[in-house]
Amino acid sequence: MKVDSLLPGVFAAFAIALFSFFFGQSIPLVGPSVLALGMGLGLNLIFRQKRALAPGLKFTSKTILRLAIILLGTSLSMGQIVMVGRYSLIVMVFTLTAAFGFGYLFGRLLNVNWKMSTLISAGTGICGGSAIVAISPTIDADESDVTYSIAATFIFDIAMIVLFPMMGRWLGLSDLAYGLWTGTAVNDTSSVVAAGYAFSNAAGEFATIVKLTRTLSIIPIVLIFSWVGAIQKSKANEESHLNRWEHLKNVTPWFIFLFLVMAAVNSMGWIPASLGVKLNTVSRFMMAMALGAIGLNTDLDKLVQAGINPMILGFIVSVIVVVVSLAVQFGLGQL
Repeated sequence: MKVDSLLPGVFAAFAIALFSFFFGQSIPLVGPSVLALGMGLGLNLIFRQKRALAPGLKFTSKTILRLAIILLGTSLSMGQIVMVGRYSLIVMVFTLTAAFGFGYLFGRLLNVNWKMSTLISAGTGICGGSAIVAISPTIDADESDVTYSIAATFIFDIAMIVLFPMMGRWLGLSDLAYGLWTGTAVNDTSSVVAAGYAFSNAAGEFATIVKLTRTLSIIPIVLIFSWVGAIQKSKANEESHLNRWEHLKNVTPWFIFLFLVMAAVNSMGWIPASLGVKLNTVSRFMMAMALGAIGLNTDLDKLVQAGINPMILGFIVSVIVVVVSLAVQFGLGQL
């Protein structure tokens, strides 16, 4: 892809981030990340023809967001990551079980086919659209299944970006407890970042660590559903053309390992504190760019066409995950 084709979309995202960073600092309840996403969605309603911006917006929402997360590691220590990751793994066992278990149960009650209910559960329990896209070829999901599933999880994410900070303050959660809750209950990485930093910088960092830990679960989940998909194909006497190991290699979130490398470098004292602060600011600015790009590039028509039952299923599973995450933390004594 030519650099020239990326510039319009990247510049648009940069402008949104610049505006949201300047004004978002004075609105603590919202913050730059949420403001950037809101601006992107607002501009999306006004400017429907964005073909020239599309390549740059896609690059910003994917690559720039990953670079931002890698840079975030320069301001964290391995001790913080191990502490937060230890608790998040316990919470994740329960939230993932709840997402897939109740997703299957309510999917049958709502007459949602098993492929779509599986994708909604994966999106809710793991990492939103990334998990849906990763798992869909292993179970031969249709494009409509993928679109509906992403829409169902996306709508909940938009609501939670606004509601989570308010609920966290109402519940009197600490930065760590809120980070654990947001990181295990909100779906997409960008939404976790937005909801986390809207509460506080510390909560945003904790939420991001938890979310990255949670994202790694995509590896065993893809393997499991590759096996399930193979069984379904054998029952239908169909031959699979998917190279499952190649697919697993492609969907593995390698940027997370770079994030850990940067945190390890910082833990060794090789990054001066002053530089770490500056890199953290750059990281948050890049996150605002990514969120602005996501809002501006969202296909709003697909959300309208998604239908009601998948939305209901996504809402039910998401609420269950939210409650289970809080309940497990209460049992662990984190609340």
